[in-house]
Order: sequence, then C-alpha cells, then structure tokens
Amino acid sequence: MGSSAAGARHQRRARACGRHRACPPADAGAPAGTDCGGALVAGRREKRARRVRREEQALPSYRGRRYTVLALFVLAAGALVWRAFDQQIIEKDFLQAEGEDRYLARVDVSAHRGLITDRRGDVLALSTPVDSITANPRVLGNDMQRIAMLAQVLGIDAGGLKRRLTQYAQKSYLMLKPRLPPAEAAHVMDVVKANGIPGVYVEREYKRYYPAGEVFGHVVGFTNVQDQGQEGVELAYDRDLRGEPGAKLVLRDGRRQVVDDVENIRSPRAGNHLALSIDQRLQFIAYRELKAAIKRNRATSGSLVLLDAHTGEVLAMVNQPSFNPNADRSNRDGRLRNRAVTDLFEPGSTMKPFTVAAALDAGVIDVGSSIDTAPGFFRVSGGQVRDHHNNKTIDVETILRRSSNVGAAKIALKMDKETLWKTMHRLGFGERAELGFPGEASGQLNDYRRWAQIDHATLSFGYGISVTTLQLAQAYGALANDGVLVPATLLKRDQPPAGRRVFSGKAAANVRRMLESVTSAEGTAPDAAVTGYRIAGKTGTVEKLGPGGYSDDRHVALFAGMAPARDPRVVLVVMINDPKGDKFFGGQVAGPVFSAVMAETLRLMNVAPDLALEPSLRVAQTGEAR
Repeated sequence: MGSSAAGARHQRRARACGRHRACPPADAGAPAGTDCGGALVAGRREKRARRVRREEQALPSYRGRRYTVLALFVLAAGALVWRAFDQQIIEKDFLQAEGEDRYLARVDVSAHRGLITDRRGDVLALSTPVDSITANPRVLGNDMQRIAMLAQVLGIDAGGLKRRLTQYAQKSYLMLKPRLPPAEAAHVMDVVKANGIPGVYVEREYKRYYPAGEVFGHVVGFTNVQDQGQEGVELAYDRDLRGEPGAKLVLRDGRRQVVDDVENIRSPRAGNHLALSIDQRLQFIAYRELKAAIKRNRATSGSLVLLDAHTGEVLAMVNQPSFNPNADRSNRDGRLRNRAVTDLFEPGSTMKPFTVAAALDAGVIDVGSSIDTAPGFFRVSGGQVRDHHNNKTIDVETILRRSSNVGAAKIALKMDKETLWKTMHRLGFGERAELGFPGEASGQLNDYRRWAQIDHATLSFGYGISVTTLQLAQAYGALANDGVLVPATLLKRDQPPAGRRVFSGKAAANVRRMLESVTSAEGTAPDAAVTGYRIAGKTGTVEKLGPGGYSDDRHVALFAGMAPARDPRVVLVVMINDPKGDKFFGGQVAGPVFSAVMAETLRLMNVAPDLALEPSLRVAQTGEAR
C-alpha cells in the first residue's frame, strides 16, 4: 500500500512537470523515483534573473524621460511667469486701453426736440445734426507730431492740446471739438485716418438752429448744449418740446465705442411741435421799424407788441437791443431780457381811455359832458395836477385829443377809489399776463385803501402804477373787443377763451370813437395816422423817475392803438425808452413806428380800408401830456 501511494504522488508530479521542458516525460527512461522539483525552482530563478537584467537595461531610458518631463514643466512655468510679468508691467498701459473690452452699458437715447413754427408753419427753431470730435487720451498718447497734426486740422493750439492730453492722460474720454458741421467733422476724420492717428472718434449730436436769428431772439429763446431750454419759448415750453429720452443696453469696447446694440429698454418719445401765434412776416416788419426808431432817436431800449384784437394772440413781439440765439448769447446791456414782459414803466396818458370808459359805465359822465380845466392846474390833497396849457372848459373827447391831465383827474375823482381800482385790476394790471416767460413781471397797482387823494387823481393819467408793454396791449384789447378782455397768448388758438368783461360794449365803442381824433391834425399823434384807415389810439409821454424825483429830460414815449377803429382787428403798443434826440413826445417818437407797422399789418391781413382817401393837413401839436 505504501508503494502504491508513492507511485501516485510520482504520477501527479510528472503531470505537473510535463509542462516544463526541464522535466523529461515519465516514459523518457528516467530512473524510477526521480523528482523534477529542482528543475522547476531553477526555471523560476532564471526567469527572475532575466527580468532584473531587462529592468537594469531599461533604467537609463526611464530616467531620461523623467528629466525631460521635469524640464518641460519648468519651462512652462517660466513662460507663465514671464507672461504675467509682461502683462502686469510691460504691457499694462496697452491692456488698460485695449483690454477693457466688451462691457455692457446702459445709455440714454435722446428724444428729438420738437419744432417751433409761426402761425403759418414757417420754422423758427429746429434740431440739426452736428458731430463732436472726441479722443481717448490713453490710446492717442503723447506723440507730439500726431498732436500737432491733430491740432492743425481742428484749428486749435497744439500746446494747449498737449497740456489737456497730459492732464487727462489716465482718462478714456476727452472732448476735443464740440458740435461741428458734419462736413467739417468728416474732413477732420479723413485727416485722422490718413495719418494713422489713433484714439480719435466722432459722436453724432443735435444742435438747435434758429433760421430767423435776431428777429425772434427774445420770443423763441435758445437751449444749452444739453438741449435744455434757457430762454423764451424754449424755456417756457421746455417740457413739451423736449419729449422723453429712451434707453438701451449696448456693448462697448475699451475705447467707449459702441460695438453692438444689445437690447432696447425704452424707445424715446419725440417732443411736441409748437405752433406760435406770431406771424413771421409781421415780426420782421415790427423788428425793422423798432430798430430804426431806436437808432433814429438814440434811445436806450424799446418794445413793441401786436395782438389780435379778438383772440388775444400775439402776432408780433420785438425788443431792442436784441441778440442772435445762433451766436451771441451774452447778456451785455441786458439784451437777453424780453423787455416786453419784464421791464416796467409808468404808462402815462395811455391810461386816460380806461378812466373815461370806467366813468361812462359808472354814470358819472356821458359823452357830452364838459369839464372845466382852467386855469391849467388844480390842487388836491398831497399834491398838484398840471396841464401844459389852460384848456378851459372842454368835453371828454377833447380831454383825450389834447391829453389833459386836469380833465382826466377830475373825471377820476368823480368815481370812488374802489371803482377805479377794480377797473384797473380787471384790466390785468398788477398781475402777470402768464405767458410763461422767465422773469415776467406783474407790475404794481397799489391797494386803493392806501391811496391819498393825489394817488386817486394821478392814476387817471398813468402815474403811481407800473405796467409792461404786453400788459398795456392786453388792456387795450378790452377796448378793441367791445369791453371784453381776452388773455394774451403766444400759442396759436383755434378758439379764443370767453374772456372777462371790463366795460360795456357801448362804453368801449364810445371811447374808440373819441380816440379817432388823437391821430387827426388837431390831435397829439398825427404821425401815427394810417392812410385809408380810422385809427383809435392814445399817446403817452412819461417823465422817468430817478433818485432825485421825476426828471424833465428823461422820458418814456408811448403810443397804443387799434385799427380799424370801428371794428378793430389788431392792437399795437409801441414803447421807446429814454429817447435822446430833439423829439421825446410819444406821438413824435412812437407814433411813426405805430403808423408803419400798422399799415403793413392791415395790408398783409387784407383788411379793407374804412376811411375815404383824403389828403390830411397836419398842424403843430397843441396837446398837453403827450
């Protein structure tokens, strides 16, 4: 049994070793009992030896690859460090100028400002395209040759440009030349591109332009560089004209240039167009005649207002001195002031028709009443009222024709203070006309409860009260409109407002008829007459109040009137301040301006003549306070 077990083990080993060439097969004649385990161990040792030899042979190649990878890593790290140094130190300025690329920005989209036109549609103010030349100082740099070339094409001093670029060297935006005509800006950019000058750009804007220039300076006014109204209608109606700006999201580059529109946030709403009541033709005529009168009489200043008698629309409004809103916007000599609505003066004898109309309505006189003005003066509590001559006893029409202060004062004193005050207040004196102009004056009408008797008397002929040219024209509109005062407006009206009644229609008509005599040969203003038309008007010659009291050599000359007298279409007031020539009476100085402007106005409005064309004999003036 023992020999059988030994044989079995031998067979298993033989089978196991049969796979190894070092062990001969069992039938190869090996001696019985031979063990192949030693051969197996020897084979394994040989295998390990071969592997060790291969690894020893490969070791130099592996170490070379490791050193190569390490060297490449060091080189890459060095390159990164150098790039960072280059960007942060060497190329810092360039990258700051160019590398702030592609950022989102919200920008305003300007609304197109509305047009301003006259009543016939002629354009008085519009927005025209202009181009501004700008620069990015960080891109433009400080190359003196480029700066000199740029300064030359811009027409500016090279040294000054150099200093500005140095001052704003760290900024990315600098205005070089604002608001150039597009053709001029295009020429600048052609030179810039042709000479490779970097960092110079063009921006499109809009600039207000006023075709009529100085003729409409005070009425239309002007805007600033931000397109905001500063004077005149541009300021008074700025909210309507400017509209509402829009907004959008844009993509800008480092040069502040818009690369792309990303999103429209809000579309702009264009401003409203504004149609004024003024007729440009009449405005030119009024401007021409007033300017000539100021020069002829060496006056300090003057104003003229022409109104539609029924609607209250201002057909012309001019002042001297004036200004050109396209160029000269300096306020020297107060030339920016719209004197027709800002400057106050005592209206003098132009107030007498209102006194007479109020007295007619109050029943204290009638058209046939006579007033004793002898001996040419009379005393009242607090002072004295005087005429230039003793007119003796005269009727109401003669009081107006000869402009008697004594006659007007005696009529006023027949009314109680409150009645006279209420009449003047309802005529708009003491309150603004509300055209919306900056600095519009309300004037002065003192409370009747504080009047002395002299105040009561002198108000009748226009002392102790201050008014503007516009207020006086508006008040004369009540006489022209059968006693109803319609507020003045600078906007074209389709339908006039109801207005307020000041006088009865009968009283207004009677006063107009009496005032026709003022421009007759016997009146104080034959120079204000208009051939072929009945004119109802009144002169005013006011002594100016100075530090030492009223001056007898400084005056305000006035003429206020309407035509045709029986059915007035227009009202016109002319005020000449401080004439220094030989003439100073209202009829002499303001009368000719009234005549010239009224004649052209009636012709252009196709108003038929209402008076037979007869030669008029003009005699020397015999009036009083003219």
